[in-house]
Amino acid sequence: MILGMHDTRSIDGIELAARIRQWGRELGFNAIGIAGIDLNTLDAAEAELRAWLAAGFHGEMDYMASHGMKRARPAELIPGTLSVITARIDYLPPRMAPMTAALADGRRAAISRYALGRDYHKLLRARLQKLADRIAAEIGAFGHRVFTDSAPVLEVALAALGGLGWRGKHSLLLTRAAGSYFFLGEIYTDLPLPADGPQAEHCGACRACLDGCPTRAIVAPYTVDARRCISYLTIELKGPIPEPLRPLIGNRVYGCDDCQLVCPWNRFARPSAEVDFAVRQGLDEASLAALFAWTEDEFNARLAGSAIRRIGHERWLRNLAVGLGNAPPSPAIIAALAARRDHPSALVREHVAWALRMTTSRLG
Repeated sequence: MILGMHDTRSIDGIELAARIRQWGRELGFNAIGIAGIDLNTLDAAEAELRAWLAAGFHGEMDYMASHGMKRARPAELIPGTLSVITARIDYLPPRMAPMTAALADGRRAAISRYALGRDYHKLLRARLQKLADRIAAEIGAFGHRVFTDSAPVLEVALAALGGLGWRGKHSLLLTRAAGSYFFLGEIYTDLPLPADGPQAEHCGACRACLDGCPTRAIVAPYTVDARRCISYLTIELKGPIPEPLRPLIGNRVYGCDDCQLVCPWNRFARPSAEVDFAVRQGLDEASLAALFAWTEDEFNARLAGSAIRRIGHERWLRNLAVGLGNAPPSPAIIAALAARRDHPSALVREHVAWALRMTTSRLG
């Protein structure tokens, strides 16, 4: 396979793929793979997507269905696409209080590890564009689009096709070398690059993620009912959190890492070298009451550049109210909740009222 370069030079596709991996490592990516999209390679993923949508497991995430099957058909989403360069970047902060410590102390806020630092979207997208620019500097202009959780893309399926790992029973990408604590991004390209083969799966008979999910959202291996998933409930859901699920959420106020915490492969997860993923605002050890006291201005200022800011102050207070309602009761918690009893938002008031009922009932 020969790719033309400025009509004056040429480079073997295998050699270019090797260089792309090298350039990716130099830019800070932990792994680069290349997924081929010919010969209906995403047919199985498309069938799974159809079944998942038909079951209503996407909840209010209408965007999962709004683009039809383009999510599983890269060449329909971006005409001319021949290959997908997939990239992995690890996100665990090098210094942080363990999530297990936060979960063990009901007075503290348990926040998904990926959200402790700066929002990854801009960083990863910019890094992918730098990789694309580096390729163009070598071969000349070429057709491409950069994505990171920003378009109808089957990121896990493409990463698996690109040899970066396999899809675990919790539906996340897994790798024996680094577990699952990483972000994924893609470059759709018109370059006919040689594809990497998928890895073998290594979940075996393990059920740790299914049995460890607090709300039993993993309804079958590889199938997550988002309507029960704490990440969906605390991030994607815009309205009230269903009351039967609130006690199961515990103090998880933004996302949930439980299926990753119990996964045996995550004992190999490595701290990230990215300074932007370092813990900000003491979010790894913050108390529920302290975060609940933030005004909207404080929320916006303290979480500028954070993924958490995307949900807005109202849903932040909703989530924290649930956490406080599940926390060990104390006069301080009752006072914190009472201070928001007359909040302008009906959504906040409803969750505060529930939390006060829960707290006072346990006090007797």
